[in-house]
Amino acid sequence: QVQLVESGGGSVQAGGSLRLSCAASAYTASIHCMGWFRQAPGKAREGVAAIDSVGSTTYADSVKGRFTVSQDNAKNTLYLQMNSLKPEDTAVYYCAAGVKIIESTGSWYCGYTYWGQGTQATVSS
Repeated sequence: QVQLVESGGGSVQAGGSLRLSCAASAYTASIHCMGWFRQAPGKAREGVAAIDSVGSTTYADSVKGRFTVSQDNAKNTLYLQMNSLKPEDTAVYYCAAGVKIIESTGSWYCGYTYWGQGTQATVSS
């Protein structure tokens, strides 16, 4: 069983930055990729970014150019660097881990099995 613990959330003004971290209790053979999701009040949870074991990344259009996902395999830690933050980025951010699924088109997505408890990020205007 893999446990994920997020940290780094907080409150910033628009235009500011936050760096989220997600510490995994262990990397196992069942984890091929990790990602970040967020859920704003009254809205559905949405995918933000994902990264696979070799460093390939994907991003939601809404965060491209502003957010960067990365990982430190030696520390079993996933990061999300969030720059140029906007009030609409306000949400609870969750990290997740799972298996990489490659589609016939060559694109991939992560089938998530493990989830963290979330960390709040609030951006004020």
